[in-house]
Amino acid sequence: AVRGFFRERAVLEVETPLVLSRTVTDVQINSLRVEDSRWLHTSPEYPMKRLLAAGSGDIFQVCHVFRAGESGRLHNPEFTMVEWYRLGFGLPQIMQETAALAATLLQAGGRTAPETEAISYAEAFERELGCNPLTASVEQLRQLAAHHGLAASSIRDATRDDLLDFLVAVVVGPRLGPGRLTCLHHFPASQAALAQLDQADPRTALRFELYAEGIELANGYVELASAAEQRQRFEADLTERRRRGLPGPDMDTRLLAALESGLPPCAGVALGFDRVAMLALGATRIDAVLAFPWDRA
Repeated sequence: AVRGFFRERAVLEVETPLVLSRTVTDVQINSLRVEDSRWLHTSPEYPMKRLLAAGSGDIFQVCHVFRAGESGRLHNPEFTMVEWYRLGFGLPQIMQETAALAATLLQAGGRTAPETEAISYAEAFERELGCNPLTASVEQLRQLAAHHGLAASSIRDATRDDLLDFLVAVVVGPRLGPGRLTCLHHFPASQAALAQLDQADPRTALRFELYAEGIELANGYVELASAAEQRQRFEADLTERRRRGLPGPDMDTRLLAALESGLPPCAGVALGFDRVAMLALGATRIDAVLAFPWDRA
């Protein structure tokens, strides 16, 4: 169904290496090391962007990816990701296409195609927590996090983004997508990752996540094309990693070189295939749709 969806749209299927010489600097993601200088990829994003800069046009990939320490009802350290990039797409277009793909896969599993809605990050916080995440003080966010169960020891060392992430994880996210597909869009600029900032409101990024039944299914961006800005973000990630005592991998200079050569205007998405399969088949745990989950692999 995935391949048919993209074939109808003339999107080229590609393959990139599972083992890379560089890994992500993102503070929230831990990579699995293969040897001293190689890593299992956490997504195919960086090499796919190198293909885009080389003139590939629209591309997609279905592949296994790996993230250390992510095990649970909705997580397995090895899982299947669908990642794709569409030239010239803005945020509304890529959100619409992501919801269309998810609906197609849910139907392939026997579900009725759900309706789709979109709500901004700020609107969702206001609705669920009575709080504006773009203007709330750190103290306000600490009080909200404490009220919703975050331990005092965790609150003491938490950054603003840590507190926002906690509130999304335990309050906002689980209430999104009941009986429908919900696009949560315009994340705070501090959580832009590899997304452009919105010129109309630089406090926010052109980033979204897709939810169904309170479960995050996909994460997408209107892609940042500035090598200088991307380097600054990598450096900020590495500084925060050092503060937390986390490993500090080298930044991906090949990606930066590709951006310098010219990334075409595009938007990209990573979708968790196993989570969609889980919902499509009415399962409650991700290991129900994996032949060999981590503890049996």
